[in-house]
Amino acid sequence: MARSIPLTASLEDYLEAIFHLENKDKVARGKDIAEALGVAQPSVTGALRSLGDKGLVNYEPYGLVTLTETGRREAARIAEKHRIIESFFVHVLGVDAETAQHAACKAEHALGPVVVERLLAFTTFIEKSKQDGRDIAGQFEAFCE
Repeated sequence: MARSIPLTASLEDYLEAIFHLENKDKVARGKDIAEALGVAQPSVTGALRSLGDKGLVNYEPYGLVTLTETGRREAARIAEKHRIIESFFVHVLGVDAETAQHAACKAEHALGPVVVERLLAFTTFIEKSKQDGRDIAGQFEAFCE
């Protein structure tokens, strides 16, 4: 999960938003990105220019936004990291989905690849343990109550 292109947390958020919009609608529009992230349109324009300069998006002012091949790989890596963290919060810690979503957004920027890989391994271990008849996550949930 090594990062190939240095990005700020903010640019990671933009790339992830574009990734999800592209997967849903095949393209992203500046106004849709602004809405998804809760930011003003001028902020989107600046971020798109920066992502374009890094070769991660195809962007022309007032046009559609698409990810480059490199941008898609980077965005998929970011989205997967988010998914792993959110899954850990929901399936291991028993946090409700909405809280887990918001917490994962914050945590994904702070946790490095080693921690994310360990979270994935631990989550997989918990799931495998449940299949083997040991509900460690359920025991933890009961302990918390």
